Amino acid sequence: MAVAILVAALTAAVAAPAQAHAAAARTAGHTAAPAATTGTQPVDSYANAVRQTVWVDTGLDGDKDGKSDRVAADIIRPSEPAAAGQQVPVIMDASPYYSCCGRGNENQVKTYDSSGNPVMFPLFYDNYFVSRGYAVVLVDLAGTNRSDGCVDVGGPSDITSAKSVIDWLNGRATGYTTHTGTTQAQATWANGSVGMIGKSWDGTIANGVAATGVEGLKTIVPISSISSWYDYYFAQGAALYDSGPDALASDVESSTASSHCSAEQTALRSGAPRDGDWTSAWQQRDYAAEAANVKASVFVVQGMEDLNVRTKNFGQWWTALAANNVPRKLWLSQTGHVDPFDYRRSAWVDTLHQWFDHYLMGIDNGIDTAPMADIERTPDTWTTDAVWPPAGTAATTVALRPGSANGLGTLGLTPAAAGSTENFTDNASQSEDDWASQVDQAKSDKVAFTTGALTQDMRLSGGGTVTLTASSSTSSAHLSAVLVDLGAATIRNYEDSGEGITTLSTRSCWGDSTAGDSACYLDTAADTESTGATIFSRGWADLGHYDPSLTGVSLTPGKSYTITLQLAASDHVVPASHRLALIVAGTDNGLIVAPSGTPKVTIDLAHSSASLPLVGGSAVFPQTAAR
Repeated sequence: MAVAILVAALTAAVAAPAQAHAAAARTAGHTAAPAATTGTQPVDSYANAVRQTVWVDTGLDGDKDGKSDRVAADIIRPSEPAAAGQQVPVIMDASPYYSCCGRGNENQVKTYDSSGNPVMFPLFYDNYFVSRGYAVVLVDLAGTNRSDGCVDVGGPSDITSAKSVIDWLNGRATGYTTHTGTTQAQATWANGSVGMIGKSWDGTIANGVAATGVEGLKTIVPISSISSWYDYYFAQGAALYDSGPDALASDVESSTASSHCSAEQTALRSGAPRDGDWTSAWQQRDYAAEAANVKASVFVVQGMEDLNVRTKNFGQWWTALAANNVPRKLWLSQTGHVDPFDYRRSAWVDTLHQWFDHYLMGIDNGIDTAPMADIERTPDTWTTDAVWPPAGTAATTVALRPGSANGLGTLGLTPAAAGSTENFTDNASQSEDDWASQVDQAKSDKVAFTTGALTQDMRLSGGGTVTLTASSSTSSAHLSAVLVDLGAATIRNYEDSGEGITTLSTRSCWGDSTAGDSACYLDTAADTESTGATIFSRGWADLGHYDPSLTGVSLTPGKSYTITLQLAASDHVVPASHRLALIVAGTDNGLIVAPSGTPKVTIDLAHSSASLPLVGGSAVFPQTAAR
């Protein structure tokens, strides 16, 4: 976002769409390969596909003009199945970015001909999947591009504007052939099965719609997406950005919405106060809390170094889906906020094709029994796990112990002695990179707790916590905790502008093209760097929000408070001979907003600890804490 979870073989009845597509292919003069073994084939004409726009009635009046809001759904679908009396499934991407900001590495926007008919459908989904018997539907969220209504940043308007299109595709909502006309459009060509996909805000909408339990949504593929909007803007009371959702709405809304949606802007500002407190507006935008409603399978894709939509969002979504036995799959890369099309293109297109063929076409292709997780270990080198987190992963309590000097602590399995403390003074000019580079220096602005050199690899898989009992010298204090792999490594350069990729000048093609919509995209390569410290998990908090209710209080200087920081989910192997560090400090410059004042924070080590998701549990943690 610019300021963005496998099941048994399906029944023969569910497989009917694939059989229908094969029949359509034969009608069109082609011989379809056996769909159950090879998947859908490019047998339909992309050039002759039907391109149209339908305006769907959402039943809302967000812009308060006395008329029900209609959202624009731009559709491209193969003509051959409909001509043969066959219906097709839909791949849908609902986005606020189709006119203001663009989609993909090349910032593609929708284009239209002189009559307003869609010409350019951003991204490769249409180019690749339409000839394989899928319709692709790109929806302008309410208040953006050609849709009515107002942007409410993950709230009822956003979610309803996308859900209404699924309802229309299933005959439960009304669509029109024009923006303001009365002639209705029917989705007689659609079989009612929908898969939603999208990166960042788009994928967030997929999460939110899935959390409604809407009938017809068979699968979603959220890429670097939000599961709780509070956790996009705040980390346990600490502000991650210096603006709120009202500013984001202003970035994407259409000129018409800008002039009609002042009331919605006011509601966004009042519902999301900058104090970091939990409100009903945040509850309304917490999709992980509604995971029990999810009926769709979920294929989660996340960059483990995404510092935009931070990885707590994928971790809590995955955990909630697992608790509700949702069929799921996972890709974790070393990139930042990057689409897999731009870091593992061929494997991504093939895997996505299999996923949609299975869950939308009913094809038994084995994707549901394949390894659950693909994880990038080093740039362009991937491993798999049958389940994730892998079997044998256990939350292991690790003690924070004093070291040779203040600011230099150790990690071990034996608790610190009563009365042991460490302290630091917040230095808002320092970042996690600064702390990591100075890990063995006794600095006053951070405390680094480290192990000795590991004698075996140690894998952390999932999310952890750091519980701190701490006091502040001032009435407000922020806390940061980062896990660091200390040792030489080559990693993706996630902090550079490409967030781990370099865009090349060559192009490769994925599907069919027309004069107005090319299937050929700029190639990419890994952008790498050498480092001696790899930061792989982070957590932040405002000490005044120590209570899980997330209602902040003013701190009493010198009084101890206990808070548990949530470490973002990740998957990282600390190799033998490397060291593991947990750095605790104040403001993480560039990643959280500084508190007022300059607090000195004292940590009671005997009542502080970390809980780490170790594969193999405490047996893999070094028994000594020698530096």
